[in-house]
Amino acid sequence: MAQVNNTFDSYDAKGIREDLQDIIYDISPEETPFYSKCKKLTASNTLHEWQTDALRSSAENAHIEGDETAFEARTATTRLGNHTQIFKNAVIIPDTDAGLKKAGRASEVAYQMLKVAKEQKLDIEKALFANQEKVAGNSTTARKLAGASAWMKTNISKGSGAAADPTGDGSDARTDGTQVDFTQARFDDVMQQIWEAGGKPDSVYLSAYQMNEALAFEGMNNQRSTIGASVGGTNAVINAIDVYVTPWGTVRFYPSRENRSRDVFIMQDDMWAVGILRPTKNIELAKTGDATKRQIVTELTLICSNEKASGGVFDNTTTPGS
Repeated sequence: MAQVNNTFDSYDAKGIREDLQDIIYDISPEETPFYSKCKKLTASNTLHEWQTDALRSSAENAHIEGDETAFEARTATTRLGNHTQIFKNAVIIPDTDAGLKKAGRASEVAYQMLKVAKEQKLDIEKALFANQEKVAGNSTTARKLAGASAWMKTNISKGSGAAADPTGDGSDARTDGTQVDFTQARFDDVMQQIWEAGGKPDSVYLSAYQMNEALAFEGMNNQRSTIGASVGGTNAVINAIDVYVTPWGTVRFYPSRENRSRDVFIMQDDMWAVGILRPTKNIELAKTGDATKRQIVTELTLICSNEKASGGVFDNTTTPGS
């Protein structure tokens, strides 16, 4: 049918008010599983230090009656440290904004600072996982913390070629090697290495791609369970890992968006901490014009209490057939 001549419709009208919802939808990822699970300790210097030690290997121990006692040589503790890294983000909003009526937020400054705080937390998570060495810094170079990869040298499964473990004191990064598939055999091997070293791992941090590889581990895939009323009382296929039980310990898997997909971290969580020199703070900066300036600053470092308690499956392929 055709419209009657001279019909004044909505396309001709002026002054129709906009129909804009008073809400902003944001599904950006903001989870930081490793940072959230790390113990939070207080740092009082830009170089935060700690000590590690280990028992000697077991040996035969039998003596005759009345023999002279021999004294064992003892080793000193190992002193380690990591530098604090400054995380800083800032926004500047013209003061005209204060007089504007906006959808989804009352104050642009408050809204943007909330976003910045979440974004900075993601930056911290990325740094904690990073394959980067510690940097002392100077007047022209920013300090950097050594990420988890730079501490792990003992319980490792790695690729071939140039793959090389770091020194283990945060002074150098891991040398990436030729990538190989992430397999259950490699994972179980590292779990065994950790157990033999005395560790008690409880968490695994890995990318979405490697999580899908882990779902194919024997005994963990396509388990059928009765869910109940939530799905109509029918059977459902569960393709997920809650906990993975091995002879060497039980671990829970945590998909992470911020670690490199080629790295899978098997952690004893209580052996990792964050040393905080300056807690996260929202600071108003000096006003120098017709605008509001604010920044969020955090200064912290990663503490690897003893790297032998954890391990890694490194140099994993990150795409099918790679």
